[in-house]
Formats: sequence, C-alpha cells, structure tokens
Amino acid sequence: MKKLIITMEFPPQIGGIASYTYQFASALKPEEVIVLATKHKQAKEFDANCAFKVVRHNFYFPSFIWPRWLKLFWHVFWLARKEKIDIIYLHHVLPVGYVARLIKKFKHAPFLIFSHGTDVLAASRSNWKKNRMRSVVNQAEAIIFNSASLRQRFLRVWPEFQNKSLVLYPCPDNDFYQAPAGEVIDKLKSQYALEGKKVILTIARMDDGKGYPHLVRILPKVLEKVSNLVWLVIGDGPKRESISKEIQKNFLQNVVRYIGIVPHAELKKFYYLADLFVLLTHPDEGREEGLGLVFLESAAAGLPVIAGRSGGVEEAVLNGQTGLVVDIYQGDKIVADSIIELLKNEEYAKTLGMNARMRLESDFKWGNQLKVIGKWI
Repeated sequence: MKKLIITMEFPPQIGGIASYTYQFASALKPEEVIVLATKHKQAKEFDANCAFKVVRHNFYFPSFIWPRWLKLFWHVFWLARKEKIDIIYLHHVLPVGYVARLIKKFKHAPFLIFSHGTDVLAASRSNWKKNRMRSVVNQAEAIIFNSASLRQRFLRVWPEFQNKSLVLYPCPDNDFYQAPAGEVIDKLKSQYALEGKKVILTIARMDDGKGYPHLVRILPKVLEKVSNLVWLVIGDGPKRESISKEIQKNFLQNVVRYIGIVPHAELKKFYYLADLFVLLTHPDEGREEGLGLVFLESAAAGLPVIAGRSGGVEEAVLNGQTGLVVDIYQGDKIVADSIIELLKNEEYAKTLGMNARMRLESDFKWGNQLKVIGKWI
C-alpha cells in the first residue's frame, strides 16, 4: 500500500511534531512511503539520508491568492497521480484536511488524520473552525492522537467521533537505546566544563508552557543543596531573550550552559551525559502538552525525569514509578525538593530511569503501536 505523509513540520526542522513524523515514517516500509514536507534550507542533505522518498514544496500561495491551500492541492494531486498513492496521512487538520477531502473525491484515496494538539485547541475556540474540523474528520477514516489525554480533550468538543478516534503513542528512535562511546561523552564534558558536575538537562522550545521561568526561579534553592549543579539547555524560541534576562537576574550565568538548537540525531549524547532531565511543562491559556517525546527519549537512555503535570505527560511519565511528575502551581519548594532528591539519591534516580526504560521497551515500540492502525498500513 503506497502511503503519502503530508506534514508542515519535518526534520531538519526541530520539534516534537517533526520528530514524530520522521520516526513514524521510518517505522514503515521505506519503498511504500513518500513524505511531502515544506521546504527547509538544510533539507537537501537530510533528505538524501532518508530511507524513504521526501518531496519538498511550499504549501501555500501568497496571501492575495485565495484559498492559499489550493497550491498544496495541486502538489498533492499530481504526486498522488504520479506515485499511485493508496492512502494519505495528514499531520495537520486545517487547512491540510481541505486538500485531503478533495483528493479523496477526485482520486478516491482515503486519509487518516494525526493530531498533535495545537489544531484541536485552535479549532475548539471558533464555531466556524469547529464546523470545519467536523467536516474534515467526517471524511477521514480515523483521527489519531498522540495521547489519551488529547483524545479526551477532542471528544469533549466533538463527542460524535468516539468510535473514530484512536491513540497511537510516539516511540523513540531505536538509536536512543544505545549509549554513545565513552570518548564522545568525555569530549562533551570537557567542551562544556562538566567534570565533577551534577548535570540537569532540558530540551524544549523556549516558549510558554515549558516552565523555563519557573526552573530559573527554583534553581537558586537547588544550588543551596547541590552546589556543583549545571543546567544544560537545548532549544530556541520566542521566549529566549526573556529567559536569558531571568537567568541574569538570578545570577545563574555560570550555572547555565546554553547549547541552542541541536539536530535530533545528535540529542542522544546529551541524554547520556546528564544526571537528570527536567521539563516543567504546565497548562497555559488552554494549551497543554500532548505527550512529550523528550520524556520518552530520556527513558530510552535510562535518564531519570522530573516532568510538569500537563495534558498527556502522565502517560509518558508514571509518577513515582518511571519518574516524578510535579505541579508547578503547588509551589516552588515541592519542585526544588524533587530535583534535590533525585540529584542526591542516585540509587532512587537510577531505579526510576531503569523502570522507565523497561516500560518503554515493552509498551513504546513502533511494532506494537502500529497495530492500532493496522488495517490502514
């Protein structure tokens, strides 16, 4: 069965959706997969190393041509015709879903929708978009969510799709289970002056809902108990400047090592370098974390995790079993004490990390997850 994956977020672009779509595509038979993604300056080298075919186009017409998505329709129409596509997987509902409906009408190619959260939130805030979402999902074979939490949020607004909605969890790349060579870790420790340090790692977009300001505020309390602490930060985003100011305000310049954007394939060595992964996700103006692929990648490396309670996070991290889940709105002390405990109690931290890895190896493998959509692959 020839499959076309349509996504506006795909590597070398950084982010959870980009990682999810790449790893999902990689789990399928490469000769049966074509990915249609937006253009990216560094895409040529990345695409050349993919086992499957990647086609890049600009998806939309300029704003003075309407509907803008008609450009995407022609790309998909000719690609579906040329490659004899049997089924389409969408990773964005609106407006890509409009395209899929037309392709289904003209080419009789069914489609599945993969929702990652932002589209559900945006559509739920507008009656017009609610109806547009309903019309697209009506035509789809199914709508797939990356967590049960996100599925429930969707069903609160569109309960009629109870039997059409499924959960398919993301799964880390198998490479994340393999520790890098010792000299690779030693080189990083030397590069970032980490010898003899306790290392906290955060990998996330620098934006609202990721808890950066809260962790900056909490770290001075942690430093009182763990004086050799270093915080590695990987990511970028619209809040980077304000976060930098907060770091300076709290005199943490010598504690923070800002790495910036790192290609997804290079993230593994940082997971194995660190002592603890901390990402204080939290609800923000109705937005919540879908699941948090970084929590699963941490688990693959056996790295203990402290996660903020939000959306589907508690499906990725089982509190007290595979990591600790904290509520940042219950006060800084609870969060600080949790960080201190896992940095000082190495045996407990190691047990959580190993439990997380064992759970991952049994529950979060693509071979098992793909059974959810078995009749469409």
